[in-house]
Amino acid sequence: MNGTGSSTTAATAVERHSFFDDVQALVTGTLFVSIGLAMFRHAGLMTGGTVGLAFLAHYASGLPFGALFFTINLPFYWLAWRRMGRRFTLKTLAAVTLLAGLSEVLPTWFQLQRVSPWFAAVGGGLLVGAGFIILFRHRASLGGLNVLVLWLQERFGWRAGYVQLAIDGVILLASWPWIDAQRLALSVLAAAAMNFSLAVNHRPGRYVAF
Repeated sequence: MNGTGSSTTAATAVERHSFFDDVQALVTGTLFVSIGLAMFRHAGLMTGGTVGLAFLAHYASGLPFGALFFTINLPFYWLAWRRMGRRFTLKTLAAVTLLAGLSEVLPTWFQLQRVSPWFAAVGGGLLVGAGFIILFRHRASLGGLNVLVLWLQERFGWRAGYVQLAIDGVILLASWPWIDAQRLALSVLAAAAMNFSLAVNHRPGRYVAF
């Protein structure tokens, strides 16, 4: 009985990520997201979350996307620090800064000549979702609404993917002045693909390391 108990304890023990673990996760997760967003932009699609809000502000003002994305996230760090802790907030700040930088330099490193809008919606959505999962599992996010969604999941048990999908739907509808009906429909498909990945793979208790 002692041996079984020891094995169970070892199997359920929470393992803290190392500094290297977190760094590679931040780089990999934000890279996945940035490539997915590059596919969206090439196909003229929208997305949700603070990224979608930054897209809306970019289309409306013409200001650089990266700077807008970084600025929109600033008010949410107080909630992150107060509700999610210092480690989460600092890692989220690092991820947001990295994505803001990648969004500006990636077009010079990675250029798409042609991509089917349908593939951009589904493939890009799944890439963004995978990037979010990597960040979430290392107690980080891309700030803003992701922080709010994660807090709602931890506080009330609301599934992150479903809550994010509802918020994204509102943001996508607000993009109507800048994209046509077909691109809006494909943007909804992209949001569904992204949040399907989150809903299936990011469940409370499924992954316990931090």
